[in-house]
Amino acid sequence: MALILVTGASSGLGHDTANALADEGHDVVFHVRNRARLTDAGDTSRWKDVVVGDLGKLDEIRGVARQVSRFGRFDAVIHNAGVLHSPDVTTVNIVAPYMLTALMDKPARLVYLSSSMHRSGSTDLRRLTDGTASYSDSKLWVTTLALALASRWADTSSHAVDPGWVPTRMGGPGAPDDLIAGHRTQVWLATHHDVTPSTGGYWYHRQTQPPHPASQDEEFQARLLEVLESHTGVPLD
Repeated sequence: MALILVTGASSGLGHDTANALADEGHDVVFHVRNRARLTDAGDTSRWKDVVVGDLGKLDEIRGVARQVSRFGRFDAVIHNAGVLHSPDVTTVNIVAPYMLTALMDKPARLVYLSSSMHRSGSTDLRRLTDGTASYSDSKLWVTTLALALASRWADTSSHAVDPGWVPTRMGGPGAPDDLIAGHRTQVWLATHHDVTPSTGGYWYHRQTQPPHPASQDEEFQARLLEVLESHTGVPLD
């Protein structure tokens, strides 16, 4: 039995991931943006606990970090929360995962939700702070964060996952990929004994794929971490 945090778990892939983990007997801490989202989430008695906070706001990101600190070190954290079209796309998709990672005790495993669209993202990090970043940019940056941590934190496995274009609220009803397959990789990376601290990569349906070359470039990884620290005031050990 593992202790696992899933962000953005009230619906879609996050909800399916949390359900699958609970079905396997794991202790799941369930994050939602606000209490109203619990109505969509159904029976909350199966979760170990619920934490609440808007990951589009820096003070509430810190609040989520404080809430989860009472559980101590997690076995796995799945950074699932994300937005497609929003003024908060940078904050939710890359700043929040970075801040939560930096503010929480290092877990044994980290899983960050990416997208195939990361391959068209920009390496111009001025976009991170000037409000011009696209969804694709944010997913390139969160993929880079995942792979940077895989090489920097020896005792933590860190992975980025493309869940596919699946029929969720974000993906839309016409999305062609398999919704069930969309969460299986996250569950596997968070719990399977074959996932060790020495492994890290970019995954699609439990198979590794080559990510955007910049995400594996040590110089770009370092620049991203510097920009994120400067932007948030939160250092990463």
